[in-house]
Amino acid sequence: MTGAIVEIRGVQKAFGDNVVLKDISLEVATGSVTCLIGPSGSGKTTLLRCINRLETVDAGIILVDGELVGATRHRGRLVEARESAIAFSRRHTGMVFQRFNLFPHRTILENVIEGPTQVLGRPRREVVAEAHVLLEKVGLRDKADAYPQELSGGQQQRIAIARALAMKPKLMLFDEPTSALDPELVGEVLAVMRDLAEEGMTMIVVTHELGFAREVSDQVVFMADGVVVESGTPDDVLGNPQHGRTQAFLSRILH
Repeated sequence: MTGAIVEIRGVQKAFGDNVVLKDISLEVATGSVTCLIGPSGSGKTTLLRCINRLETVDAGIILVDGELVGATRHRGRLVEARESAIAFSRRHTGMVFQRFNLFPHRTILENVIEGPTQVLGRPRREVVAEAHVLLEKVGLRDKADAYPQELSGGQQQRIAIARALAMKPKLMLFDEPTSALDPELVGEVLAVMRDLAEEGMTMIVVTHELGFAREVSDQVVFMADGVVVESGTPDDVLGNPQHGRTQAFLSRILH
């Protein structure tokens, strides 16, 4: 795969004696959508968190846009990067969690402008104008002065997406963004994500929404027991899986 914005090479991660990532190697092309699927406990969320350095890796390297994540080279060796360097590199990666993580005591507009004004130090007037455009994009411009508790779960998740986009990321990570939502609210969040995909945003999505993966993704990665079992196009992995573990998983999900 050429033009990779994310390169994962031989990544391993354990929590105590529990090895959750076992020699993971993967590439994600710029402007593409990669969906990570698999049973609970397969390592999908941990891998996503390692990409954004919310978890450290025990072995291997991750590069985002050509830069090492959480490490730097010193005299030919890899050493732990400083927290300031990690925070700086994280600015280019947006992340949307299962739970919306909005500030409950701040308005929707204040939630969206927090990162650009406080982290990037950009002028408030400029950021506010951009925030209104983002709220329009996610269909919630009329909620700028509302508070999170006044919104539905689907609306809050759309605000979380707008907040991540306010930092103008090169890469968006989604950790099961619809799993905490009532079924009737899932569609409105997936619609925003479809729009982002059509605009060329690079996205890595941990999801159980196989219809979304089939329709939107360029690459589907099936993980189980901490390894990449199978990866390829949606037609290959979802339509004609070659590995028995993938076949068994899809059979349970689809039937």
